[in-house]
Amino acid sequence: MSARGRRELTYAMLLCLAGAALALWAATRGWSVEVTARPAPLPPVRAARSGAALLPWLPALALVALAGGGAVLATRGRVRRLLGVLLGALGLAVAAGAAYGLVADLGGVVSRQWPALCLVGGLLVALGGGWTALRGGGWPAMGARYERPARTVTESNPTTATAAGPMAGRRTTEAWDALDRGEDPTAG
Repeated sequence: MSARGRRELTYAMLLCLAGAALALWAATRGWSVEVTARPAPLPPVRAARSGAALLPWLPALALVALAGGGAVLATRGRVRRLLGVLLGALGLAVAAGAAYGLVADLGGVVSRQWPALCLVGGLLVALGGGWTALRGGGWPAMGARYERPARTVTESNPTTATAAGPMAGRRTTEAWDALDRGEDPTAG
């Protein structure tokens, strides 16, 4: 189960990251070009509008989805499942904005490939988020070395907690002094 869980975690995270990056990239491309004619000796003026100019919230949502895709790795349990729900909603919102770009009359010459790629990216994020929401609670978490050290309660005073380990009870300046002497302050 551990290898399967790691594989599923990797796939879901990659779906979210790739979809969000694709949507962000496609939202910054030119979705329409408006051509304005000018008098005879002057050339026409071309004004390109990107998806970000048409829907300013679209790249912001894609950027949040990109960050959330990385956060899938750093979370676990219920928090990861809630993050999956959030990523699913973000992906659907990005896909809805891209779908609007596909069907709306944007004026001028319209390029439909960028909204279509943005739609695909949003759907990938929604798929990865949905997968995380359904199965993410059982996936492996980061190792304990990334956790805060455990706190122990002393017997003499149960209300005070001290960190266990070689640095227990030492001041920060003592640790820096030990480093200056070439000693390892974390070694017991």
